[in-house]
Amino acid sequence: MSILDDVEALKRMELFAKVEPAKLKLMAFAAERTQFRKGEEMVHQGDPADAAYIILEGRADVVVDTPGGPLKVAEVKRDAFVGEIGILCDVPRTATVVATEDLTTLKITKDLFFRMVTDFPTISIEVMRVLAQRLEHANELLAANRKH
Repeated sequence: MSILDDVEALKRMELFAKVEPAKLKLMAFAAERTQFRKGEEMVHQGDPADAAYIILEGRADVVVDTPGGPLKVAEVKRDAFVGEIGILCDVPRTATVVATEDLTTLKITKDLFFRMVTDFPTISIEVMRVLAQRLEHANELLAANRKH
C-alpha cells in the first residue's frame, strides 16, 4: 500500500472526514505502518501509552482485566482508532488489544496526534464523542458481568 492508500483510509474515518487531504497526506507520511500477527498484542493493559493505532486491515479484541478474569469489551476492525485514551489522558493503557486476525495498522505517535488535534479542533469533538460511546458500552458490559 502507498501513502495515497493510507490517505484514503484516513478519509473513510469520521474522525478525519473534515481534514483537508494535504494534511491527511502529511499525517499518513508521518505515521508508521505496523503489522501484528493473529494472537499478538497490539497494546497491553497497564503499559505506558506512546501512540494510537488506526486499523487498516484485520480485527482485534479489546480485553480488560477484571477481578473475575479477562473480559472482552469490544471487537475492533478496519477504520477503528485504538489506543487514544492513553495518549489523551497520559495514563497507562486501559485495555489489552489482541489481534484475532493479522492486522495492518497506522501507528500515530502522541506528538503527531496532538498536532492534528491542535490544527483541527473538530477532531477533538469527534474523539470525545467516540470515547463517550465506548465508556457507555464498557459500563454496560461491566454491569452485566457483575450480575453473573
